[in-house]
Amino acid sequence: MEPDPATPYGGAVEAGPATRPLLALLIRLGAIAALATMSALIKLAAQRGIHLLEIMFWRQFLTIPIALGWVLATSGIGALATKRPGTHFLRGLYGTIGMVLNFGAVILLPLAEATTINFTVPIWAVLLSIVLLKEKVGVWRWSAVLLGFAGILVIAQPGNGHFPLYGALVALGGAFMIALISIQIADLNRTERPITIVFWFASTSTAALLVPMLLISQAHDRYEWLLLLAIGVSGSIGQLLLTASLRFGKIASVIVMDYSSLAWATIYGWLAWSTLPPATTWLGAPLIIGAGAVIGWRERRRPKGAAPIAEPIGPDPV
Repeated sequence: MEPDPATPYGGAVEAGPATRPLLALLIRLGAIAALATMSALIKLAAQRGIHLLEIMFWRQFLTIPIALGWVLATSGIGALATKRPGTHFLRGLYGTIGMVLNFGAVILLPLAEATTINFTVPIWAVLLSIVLLKEKVGVWRWSAVLLGFAGILVIAQPGNGHFPLYGALVALGGAFMIALISIQIADLNRTERPITIVFWFASTSTAALLVPMLLISQAHDRYEWLLLLAIGVSGSIGQLLLTASLRFGKIASVIVMDYSSLAWATIYGWLAWSTLPPATTWLGAPLIIGAGAVIGWRERRRPKGAAPIAEPIGPDPV
């Protein structure tokens, strides 16, 4: 497997000519705002008693008509054709597991902490590159891995009890799945359009979640249905904006905007739950972000043609 060096994470975007960098930054900022909004809505929905599997189902189901509308308005329905249904099925399986962990982390943890731990994706990507790609990792990236996990320890404070250690482990598992999926998506992007990957992931995961959702679903009031609708719409808009940002700018240029998700998580945490991150989060977050920056810097200095690792990402990678 030889991933396209220009392929970004998550399969929802593809690289394009860097013709309008400022517009790309603004679009990326909007994408992160939409996805951070989705995370806050997921937490609100869970607090209303809506089951995680039902949240996941409606998040994915609502993507299907939005993706269909997108292709009908742009490249035509033929853009959704694929010769790799088996690979899409496997991507759907991994992505569904990733959603369980990432949405679960949002539910279990304060938004800022869940978002910060999500920034460990590049660290997991380095470790996966050693195991799956048999890559040799130098002192810089090993130092970044250690720095990132030090940041996790500062935030989680094992034994301190300021938030569930179980939630931190779920969040780490979610970040690991994103890194794993990013390698798989890099392979898919060699032959598939980004919108094709998004559509088939939504379709396969919706089919997989249908029966479990029907078994656990319950009646909802108007507010709860609005929450589910808003989750699906904000998540889909976020994915489409991620796509658009990479049509006007390069991943290395726009990726810095992904860290704005921490600001959004802090704002939503304060507005909806009257909570602000403790000092340990503000101490640990720069360590994790710094680790991702070091990995990204080393990635851009690698020899031309070398297989890439995952970049730091926003809050909806699956």
